Amino acid sequence: IKPVNYEQSKKRNYRTKYGRPENMEYHEMGDIFVCKAGRILWRVGTKHEKSKTGFVSEKALYRCESCEGCPYKQNCTKAKGNKTLAISHKFKELRTESLENITTEFGKQLRMNRSIQAEGVFGVLKQDHGFRRFLCRGKNNIRTEFLLLGLAYNIKKLFAKISENRLGISLFELKSA
Repeated sequence: IKPVNYEQSKKRNYRTKYGRPENMEYHEMGDIFVCKAGRILWRVGTKHEKSKTGFVSEKALYRCESCEGCPYKQNCTKAKGNKTLAISHKFKELRTESLENITTEFGKQLRMNRSIQAEGVFGVLKQDHGFRRFLCRGKNNIRTEFLLLGLAYNIKKLFAKISENRLGISLFELKSA
């Protein structure tokens, strides 16, 4: 699955926003960021945030030494004081790994197949099966109805694969330009 900002990150506007941590230099040795103006954002602490689901993330806090007189301050930060960043290094590593996975040939093939297969299922359920709304009320009843609908779809798909002798093939090949 593509990261949320994947499409945005390919645009020039995203790459030229110098206030974003992705567009700043990071020096792992000193654990510092360097902004476009050459000013250093020092690590000032660590913050733990708990999400609604209960997941606790650890973020490193960085603050610029001084943003006074910086020609880029207006477009870099909205803060009255100095620029502050909160970075989750674990999240950054996982996002980099995810980006590497989806840009490989196999990753491109999986993305293409996912878009074909997932959207097609909902189209078939709505158009061919006439499924427009749930007939029951309550989360458990809706879950049961959706599971039955999925089971029926999968049985129908399996029958079609058996009759066409396509059981071992699960992915479509990428077309080369």
